[in-house]
This record gives sequence, structure tokens and C-alpha cells, in this order.
Amino acid sequence: QVQLVESGGGLVQTGGSLRLSCAASGSIFRIGVMGWSRQAPGKQRELVARITSVGVTNYADSVKGRFTISRDTAKNTVYLQMNSWKPEDLAVYYCNVDYTDSTGWHSYWGQGTQVTVSS
Repeated sequence: QVQLVESGGGLVQTGGSLRLSCAASGSIFRIGVMGWSRQAPGKQRELVARITSVGVTNYADSVKGRFTISRDTAKNTVYLQMNSWKPEDLAVYYCNVDYTDSTGWHSYWGQGTQVTVSS
């Protein structure tokens, strides 16, 4: 059994910053790619950023230069630093982790954390 605990969501002002965290725990042998996706109201879920086990990162064009993904391997945690926030970034943000256990590789999603514009 694997658990993903997402935190850091909430209110952010346009132009502001927010950092999301996602900690994985449970029956994990090894973690591979970790990432963040988001789903805005009325839209499909889209990949925001991902980071491999050796630190290679990929970003959606819409967040390049503004968002930074990082990971703490010792803590099995992935972070998403969101800067220069825009209203179009409003969405539910989901953490995703690829991991192995005794049965092989799996992909697991968090429950999501809402990021909302504060007026």
C-alpha cells in the first residue's frame, strides 16, 4: 500500500508564489519519475512538470520559467514551486509517482490539492 500526502495548496495572488509538496510512503522499493499534473474547471488533466530519479526535468510550455519541480530522494518527496502565478494556473494539482514494490512498477496518483486565486 502506498500513500501520497499532498500539501501546500490554497490561495495565491496573481503574481504570487506557492509551493506544493507531495510525500510518498508505504511499500516502496524505489521511486522513478515523480510529477505534477493539474486539472482546471472544464478542462482535461494536463502534465505540469515531471522529474526523473536522476533529476532530469520536463515542463509544460505554459509554466516554463515560472514553475520549478524538485525532489528530495531521502524523503520520497516532490515539490512544485510556483512563481509568477497567473489566473489560468487555477486548478486542482495532482501528484503522480512511479514506484516499484515486490510486484513490479506502478503509477500512483494523489487525491489532488486545490490552488485558488485570492482577490
